Amino acid sequence: MSENRFDPSQADGRWQHAWEAAQSFKADSNSPKPKSYVLEMFPYPSGRIHIGHVRNYTMGDVLARYKRMRGYEVLHPMGWDAFGMPAENAAMEKGVHPGGWTRENIANMKAQLKRLGFALDWSREIATCEPDYYGQEQALFLDLYAAGLVYRKESAVNWDPVDQTVLANEQVIDGRGWRSGALVEKRKLSQWFLKITDFAQDLLDGLGNLENWPDKVKLMQENWIGKSQGLQFRFTLSNGEPLEVYTTRPDTIFGASFVAVAADHPIAQGVAAGNPAAADFIALCKQGGTTAAELETADKLGFDTGIIAKHPFTGVDLPLYIANFVLMDYGTGAIMAVPGHDQRDFDFATKYGLPILRVVAESAAEADKPFAGEAEAGDGVIVNSGFIDGMSVAQAKAAIIGRAESEGWGQGKTVWRLRDWGVSRQRYWGTPIPFIHCGACGIVPVPKDQLPVVLPEDVDFATPGNPLLRHPTWKHVDCPTCGGKAERETDTLDTFVDSSWYFLRFASQPADRPFDPEELAKWLPVEQYIGGIEHAILHLLYARFWTRALQHIGKIGFAEPFASLFTQGMVTHETYSRVDAQNGQPVYFSPAEVDRGGDGAVLVADGAPVEIGRVIKMSKSKKNVVDPDEIVARYGADAVRWFMLSDSPPERDLPWSEAGIEGCARFVQRLWRLFGLYDTAASGEDKALDRKTHQTVAAVAEDIEALSFNKAVARIYELASAIDKAAPSASRSAAIRTILLLASPMMPHLAEEAWAQAGHAGLVADAAWPEVDPALLVEDEVTIAVQVKGKLRDTLTVAKGLPQPELEALALASEKVQRSLDGAQVRKVIVVPDRLVNIVA
Repeated sequence: MSENRFDPSQADGRWQHAWEAAQSFKADSNSPKPKSYVLEMFPYPSGRIHIGHVRNYTMGDVLARYKRMRGYEVLHPMGWDAFGMPAENAAMEKGVHPGGWTRENIANMKAQLKRLGFALDWSREIATCEPDYYGQEQALFLDLYAAGLVYRKESAVNWDPVDQTVLANEQVIDGRGWRSGALVEKRKLSQWFLKITDFAQDLLDGLGNLENWPDKVKLMQENWIGKSQGLQFRFTLSNGEPLEVYTTRPDTIFGASFVAVAADHPIAQGVAAGNPAAADFIALCKQGGTTAAELETADKLGFDTGIIAKHPFTGVDLPLYIANFVLMDYGTGAIMAVPGHDQRDFDFATKYGLPILRVVAESAAEADKPFAGEAEAGDGVIVNSGFIDGMSVAQAKAAIIGRAESEGWGQGKTVWRLRDWGVSRQRYWGTPIPFIHCGACGIVPVPKDQLPVVLPEDVDFATPGNPLLRHPTWKHVDCPTCGGKAERETDTLDTFVDSSWYFLRFASQPADRPFDPEELAKWLPVEQYIGGIEHAILHLLYARFWTRALQHIGKIGFAEPFASLFTQGMVTHETYSRVDAQNGQPVYFSPAEVDRGGDGAVLVADGAPVEIGRVIKMSKSKKNVVDPDEIVARYGADAVRWFMLSDSPPERDLPWSEAGIEGCARFVQRLWRLFGLYDTAASGEDKALDRKTHQTVAAVAEDIEALSFNKAVARIYELASAIDKAAPSASRSAAIRTILLLASPMMPHLAEEAWAQAGHAGLVADAAWPEVDPALLVEDEVTIAVQVKGKLRDTLTVAKGLPQPELEALALASEKVQRSLDGAQVRKVIVVPDRLVNIVA
């Protein structure tokens, strides 16, 4: 075996077929083994897997294979998050059907994943665009509706008047539709919502129990849920109306210098009715995004209504503005603005020449300290605030709330940043919302025996807007209650709904219901979930909500879907570009187009230099992408998998390099040669190698369980070096068999090939993890530092626990020590057992 090179072009496919024929990775729910559910976030079928997918799925695959070796029945499935806008975009741009485009992409990506040898249970494959999946989703949606967790109401949306469709905030660019370029309007449409706010406190409290989630993810969710306690109170307005406002910082009330309302606040609407300029301003506010995040970065604009609000303590007149950065659906749709201690208010006050007052300072001595060009939102002591001067922020909040409540003009209140989840999408390629609109009966749920409500195939994308809305027959049905003429709901569900329960369907797939609760109880919650940090808020929060909602209505018996969460880093690459002489813009080139040698790089096509840019996230626009198919074809699946695990800690970004992947390919061949030294007839003992082998087994197991794959890789390198240096013996052959097993979750094709050629029965995929002798984990030798006058002069390797007199004698007998002493008399010898001998002369 050692005389030949390992040929991945032959071995990879051979062993992938062997695993498939043996159904090696098919999970058995009835197995008596302990269960382990390992899951990576399922991909959108865009057409090609990217190198980030490879890293993500390799990590999960190593853990799943390791768990099998440790005696677990492992569920490690794969599926496709298959609904969404890209498929409709393809339909509009290429004239293809979204279903055909999606299913073709699934087939391509599935073939790519199989070429990497992932230990996946393909028998449980799901695609969210198939009726057998989304029909069950419709059934769950109806269950939540019956429980009062689904409702319909009017809500503000971004409306593209040319494409005749609702746009997500991300699709609004500089106030215009990303496709049509038309000025976007804010409209109110009837939308479907899920009552996620009913679970806000529970979702917040639950974060405290997620010990195996990254702190940064929990903090992001905590901020998104956004529990805040403050004061809701009334201003008296000069027009005689009261104005309710909410503030999380009642301690800063003496710093208020204006009041503002949202563009759709009743007071703003009332002003606009008699003031064309106000109406024009409100129309301007309707352009652009609708979320707090978008408004945070937008230019702060206002319209002075001429109305005055009376300050409840000082009696000072505060001007009332209509402002584009105030949201109607947060708090009361009106704010008390304190420019000195809120950056949005600061920007607005600066723009319109309004007072900026300091009411919080680091100390009372800094009460008159000017602002350095921005608001100061931090903690401190209250200043310039009458009866609360000198109080801490917390004390002042309590004092102001107490005064407002006692005088009857306000009350303490808790509010949440979290809004109910709007799930309506005016799209074709999504799960049809299973309701019928009847003129006589109102909104009627589709009877469950009529599910799934299947998308029609004969749709037209030539005309902008939702094809379901203008379909000649699909939406026209009889009312299931009265039998009269009615229409289907033409909105489809947000694709985040599809990914909020897919992990349940992987575990149980009966044909007549979404899942079997008894089957779920065997597998859930997911033991290890792996995916990108970009899903830290919405997907994970929605999945946590959906699980709680199903528990609430008695469908399942657990609240948290994912016991452990790991967010892996990205794969990065430097960029290559030239500036176009005509337009001055950079033109980017892919790594395959560039010859990278020494300190520079040249374009292969013309041999002229290109500029080497920063190492950044791989992206199609910068062309700094690496095609997984190309590198697998060139180096083999195992070298690619090994590179994904090497060098960088898995939570950090991994810079791609040709030198790195080539080094991994060389190590594959090095291990292959090492496996060729396996000799079952060898005899003799190598105690040091035995100890190294068993210590490596224990350490690699610990590293894989901690997802510290780079550390596990480093330990396998160390053991390979120790085996290389060892003389032939039974210990060396045992070490070779062991390193083969240790490497098998990471390099499964190489391991199978070596396992078979060594004459072992069965597949290494079914082999057990090596046993560890606890006695060999304990070192029986130690290295002693020998110092003369405090300086290191020698080291000694001795038996652990060697008595002090013997240790002292060995140190004094050292030639290096004697040379250092140079005849000087030894006055004292200090011995630290198993660590140090210090000779004082």
